[in-house]
This record gives sequence, structure tokens and C-alpha cells, in this order.
Amino acid sequence: MGQLLPLFPLDVVLFPGTPLPLHVFEPRYKELIGECLKDKIPFGVVRAQEEGLAEVGCTAEIVDVAKRYDDGRMDIVTAGRRRFELVELNEERNYLQAEVMFFDDESSEAPKEKVERAVQLYSELASVVGAEVETPEAQGPLISFQIAAPLPLDLDFKQTLLAMRSEDQRLVAIIEYFEALVPKMRRVMHVRQRAGGNGHAL
Repeated sequence: MGQLLPLFPLDVVLFPGTPLPLHVFEPRYKELIGECLKDKIPFGVVRAQEEGLAEVGCTAEIVDVAKRYDDGRMDIVTAGRRRFELVELNEERNYLQAEVMFFDDESSEAPKEKVERAVQLYSELASVVGAEVETPEAQGPLISFQIAAPLPLDLDFKQTLLAMRSEDQRLVAIIEYFEALVPKMRRVMHVRQRAGGNGHAL
């Protein structure tokens, strides 16, 4: 049997081990977060799409309530924990719940050279676009998620990574994606610099 989990649909993809700050203002989600705080339980973050909810999401643990407002709104800091598959939606409460099945990687090992190549490309991409991000440690667990989380990558790509059950497969996908994206972003930034310098794009 699956476990009943409160859901917070968002236009984001949350990965295990990565932070997600939230501003909670809708009454149903103030109720959801209030109950999670009281019962010390996580909630599920699942990507909201035009055609409905994504099939795979990630639980979020509330690690800090940064600010409470007089009207009940909250600024909270959460962290991704475990991935799950939606089994069946439940609309008995003001907020959405779902029966879910948790899952982990079937294979967690990845060759060292793939890890190092992915980290290298991540650093190159961050440098090209001028993003201030910390370079993850090559020996860290689930480094694929650490690499994919901070950058504003395509959400469909992030969702695909979330559903993969192999660290090796995720790193292969990231390397292929970044090897195509880095030179493309170099060209984009070069054009922007020239346009900013002399008023012409070329």
C-alpha cells in the first residue's frame, strides 16, 4: 500500500538534498504547512503542468520558518528528501493529497570520470552565464542532483532527471545536455556583449 502524502503543486522540480524556500500565502497551503509543522511530517512537491501533475515528485522537509506574518502567511525553508510516484489523488481535504510510492536509485554508483566531467561542465556553464554557484564536491552523494538544481535548466529536463533511477544515467544525460548547452550559451553571451558594447548584435 502507498502512503498518503499532502501535496504542494508548484511550477518547479525539487531534487533530494537541495533547498527550496517558499512563501506560503494561500489559505489551503497555510493549513497544509501548519499541519506539517504540528505533526513534524514532510509534504510532497510535485510539478504542476498544463496537462496535470507530473507523475514523480519529491518530499520536502521544513527545516526553518524564516518569518511569520500577522495574516498567517509564512516564509519557510525546505529541503528535498525522498522521491515518490503518484498512485492516486485524494481530494478529501482543502489541499490535495495523494497515495504515493517511494523509490530510490536501483544503481547509485557512477564512474569517476563521468562525475568529474559533469562537474567541469557545470562550472563552465555557471562561469559563462555569470551565475554565482558553489561547485559541488566530486565525491558527494547524488551529485547529479546537486549539479542540476541551482541552474535555471529546462523543467522538462529536470523532471526527466528526477524520475531516473540510476546516478550513472543521470550523469550521462547531464553531460550530453551541458555539452550542447555550454557552446550555445557562449554564443548567446558573446552576442549580448557585442550588442551592449556598440549597439549592434553582430
